[in-house]
Amino acid sequence: MQIDTEHLHYWMQAIRQSPDPMRTMDAFWQGQLKSKEWLITNLRKNVNKVVSIDIHGGWVGVLASMLFQSDICVTTIRSIDIDPLCEPIATMMNKKEEMAGMFRAITSDMCEIRSDADVVINTSCEHITQDQYDLWLSGMPHNSLLVLQSNNYNIPEHVRTAKDLTEFTQQCQLENVLWTGELELPLYKRFMVIGRQ
Repeated sequence: MQIDTEHLHYWMQAIRQSPDPMRTMDAFWQGQLKSKEWLITNLRKNVNKVVSIDIHGGWVGVLASMLFQSDICVTTIRSIDIDPLCEPIATMMNKKEEMAGMFRAITSDMCEIRSDADVVINTSCEHITQDQYDLWLSGMPHNSLLVLQSNNYNIPEHVRTAKDLTEFTQQCQLENVLWTGELELPLYKRFMVIGRQ
C-alpha cells in the first residue's frame, strides 16, 4: 500500500488542528497501522465490486483514508464515532474525499445508527459490551459484508476483550463466517472476523 503526499499533507493538518495532537497521533502507532493494513489486505480478498463502506468506531479517520488509497474500489465512506472531537479531525484526515462528496464523518453512538453500506466495518468491538454489540448487530443489513475486529489487550477502556480468536468469533454471532484471522502485535493479539449475518 502506498500513501500519497496529498493525503499525507491532510494527515499532518489534522494533527496540527487537533485539540489534542498527542491523542490524535495515537492513531499512528505501529499496531494501529498494521491492524488497518491487515484489514484492507483481507477485505480485498472478499470484495469483487465497487463498494460503499461504513466504519463504526471510525476514530480520527485513518482507516478511511487508507481505504481510499488502497486498490479497493470505494464509492463512499461514512466514519461514525461517538466522540465529537473525532469528527473534525476525521474530516480533515479525508479532506480530499470530503471535498469530492465521497467522505462524511458522523458523531453518533454506533448502536443508534443504521447502515445500508455494502461493507460495514467495526474495529471497536472491544469498546462495547455484548449487549451493546447485539443491539448494534441487530441494526445491520443482512446483505452487508461485516468486518469485525477486537483484541486481547486488557486496559480499562476495553470492556469486552476476547482471550483468543475462537472466543471472538463466538462473540460476533455471524451465521455466515467467510474468514477469520489473528495478527500478533507487540502488546496484544488482534482478531478479525469477516462474514454476514
